[in-house]
This record gives sequence, C-alpha cells and structure tokens, in this order.
Amino acid sequence: MRSFTNILYDTLHLFYPHICTGCGSDLLPQGNQLCVYCINDLPHTNFAQFANNPIEKIFWARIPVTAAHSEFYFAKETLLQHLIHQLKYKNNTDIGIYLGEMMGNSLLQSGRFSQLDYLVPLPLYPDKERKRGYNQAAVICKGISEIMQVPVLNDNVVRRRFTETQTRKHRTERWENVEGSFVVNDPTVLQGKKILLVDDVVTTGATLEACGSTILQVPGTKLYIATLAYATK
Repeated sequence: MRSFTNILYDTLHLFYPHICTGCGSDLLPQGNQLCVYCINDLPHTNFAQFANNPIEKIFWARIPVTAAHSEFYFAKETLLQHLIHQLKYKNNTDIGIYLGEMMGNSLLQSGRFSQLDYLVPLPLYPDKERKRGYNQAAVICKGISEIMQVPVLNDNVVRRRFTETQTRKHRTERWENVEGSFVVNDPTVLQGKKILLVDDVVTTGATLEACGSTILQVPGTKLYIATLAYATK
C-alpha cells in the first residue's frame, strides 16, 4: 500500500506541478530545480581545483587575487543563459540559490577556498536593486553560504554611483565606467579577513576588479573571487 505521504505528494503535484526550470519536465525529484538531463547538460569548468586557471589569469597584474573560480562556461542561446535570465529578470531566486549550492560544493571540495570569513555579493546600484527587487549576486551567495557555512555580508560594500551597462564596452571603457563606484562603509568589519567576492557572470572582470580593489584597500584583507559563469569574449 502506498504511503499517505506519497499520495499527498501526488495530489499536490497534480494541482501545483513542480517542473524543471531548464526544460519544463516534471520528471524531477522533489526539492530539485533541474531534472537529471539538464543537470548533466550544465557546462562545469572545474576551475576551482586549479591554480592559475583562466579566471585567475583575468586579474593578473591588475589586483592580487588569492584564488578565483567560475562554475560554468557561458554561451548565448544555451541552458545556462536561460537559467541566468530566469534568475535576473523572472524573479526566480530559487534557481539562483540552487546554482549557488552547486558552486559552493565546488569551492568546498577544492580546498583552495578554505577558512573564508565573509561572502560579499557584488553590489548593485540601489535604484537598480529596488527595481529588480533583489541582487542576483546576493541570491547566489545564499546558496554558497548554505553549503560552506560562511556568512553573507550584504550592506558593507556598496555601489555609490550609477554605471552604464558594460555589454558593448571594451576593457578600457569598462574600467573607466566603474572606477570609483564602490565604497566600504565600515572597514573595520573587513580588516584582516578573507573575502569571497561573488557575481553572476565575468567577462573582462572590470567591475569585479573595481570592487575588489576597494576591498583590498582595507588592511590585511585577502580577496577571493567566484562567479556563476565565465563568458569568453
């Protein structure tokens, strides 16, 4: 005889179907955001395991980064682009937390991101965050925090001025666009700490560099960087 729990689950599923965020299939375990086929289709980089990986090389001769990682390769018209679009523009914070948990597992297993003190989401300009309703980097941090048990520091590093979209700018223009955009409200909180700066996608790294350099002005800080995706030029 089927258990009452299974019958209840099947009844609820009929009226409130739990479907895969990637393909829309309802063939996925309860609590998952993606079916097994979409999970297997995600393009993991495995960068967390290796020093001098492509993400760390982005910041060579720019800012001292202790270790850096991107969980997935990004390409247009792919599953991953769809998932990031769901996170940023469709209020689907659950998928951001879920992918953040995946990244947290990679960071934890690598051993190169141990003993972090804080996760810092790359700040959005306040008006933009109010319009969206949340900062997608903070959502990703929530997933990482669930796995790594490292607290998220949301309001100490802030973006103090609006910047234009970086999409069509080359590297120099991107840096000029974001230079001086960030400030640390209370440097004593970060002093002597290991900080993981988190964002959704990295391309040239200009925005992360600008924010990271501000964090590194606090004495004794060590900077780590992690993004959900790596978009090659």
